[in-house]
Amino acid sequence: MSLTGSARSYTIRDRRIERLVPLASPQELIEELPLSDAHAEVLLGGRGEVEAILDGRDDRLLVVVGPCSVHDVAATREYAGRLAAQRDRRRADLCLAMRVYFEKPRTSLGWKGLINDPHLDGSSDVNTGLRMARRLLLEVLELGLPVGCEFLDPITPQYISDAVCWGAIGARTTESQIHRQLGSGLSMPVGFKNRTDGNVQVAVDAVRAAGVSHAFAGIDETGTPAILYTRGNEDSHVILRGGRNAPNFDAASVARAVELLRASDLPERVMIDLSHDNSGKDPARQPDVAAAVADQLAGGERTIVGVMLESFLLDGRQDLDRPEKLTYGRSITDGCIGWETTVEVLEALAAGVRARREAR
Repeated sequence: MSLTGSARSYTIRDRRIERLVPLASPQELIEELPLSDAHAEVLLGGRGEVEAILDGRDDRLLVVVGPCSVHDVAATREYAGRLAAQRDRRRADLCLAMRVYFEKPRTSLGWKGLINDPHLDGSSDVNTGLRMARRLLLEVLELGLPVGCEFLDPITPQYISDAVCWGAIGARTTESQIHRQLGSGLSMPVGFKNRTDGNVQVAVDAVRAAGVSHAFAGIDETGTPAILYTRGNEDSHVILRGGRNAPNFDAASVARAVELLRASDLPERVMIDLSHDNSGKDPARQPDVAAAVADQLAGGERTIVGVMLESFLLDGRQDLDRPEKLTYGRSITDGCIGWETTVEVLEALAAGVRARREAR
């Protein structure tokens, strides 16, 4: 039996592809929603502050704080306005960057984030999601806030990374060669989380891999397939997030992580994720974890350079059963602490930094 070219393609290549939708190029979105000089000033200033903290030239603590993932742009804007005021107030002790996550890695099923599903209805309008994400990043920068994002899809950074001051590679992708290569070429400091089972060595290996040059397939700004040749990212670092219901924020766990970094001849610096397994996946326990970390800082611990905190306007979480009935300011993914508790946590961390500074 003879098949035409189009029939052969359908029979052989795309048997499980339901439809194809053209994707806007990064250049289209960048030209539509460009960085202004004011945006660039905040962006470069934020990256510089983070790099100085990682290098030990700045004794403040990096705090990446915000919703688990963005689902409501209006509520996120309100949160950003509140956090901007805290950034000014805490500037002497903390470098506050807003957590603005658009991609949600899933262990099995669930909502995959604003870029993938901006309408919260499973329609997967990715072009709209990318525009909403980029516009929100610019609005956060306008408030003078540096931005932290997790990068999941290796193409997404071409659309938004020029507005990001700090990046993260999650626990499920730290071991991925694709994401290690991606981290080696990103223009901002990048943290690699330990694996979900608690294995820290894979994060150390990721930092080492991201620190050297790579060549890999991707797209350029116009959306054209290209080979990307990277220089390596000397600002990569490990993030401790616990694993298998066991925490690793305590002094002994931090010391073990530092030993692994030292054995690989890497900079001895770690961030601590106050949520996930470090808080037993209970957001109400994040302040306790923060207090324990603050005690380590007060005791003179200098290898802890930053923390991550899941926080929103209201505490807890809610299910995405009826999008029209969602409570404003409450997460639809992981549970968060509310705003009032967030302010208390920031004060505790700032006090720890001050005590560390005085002890030194």
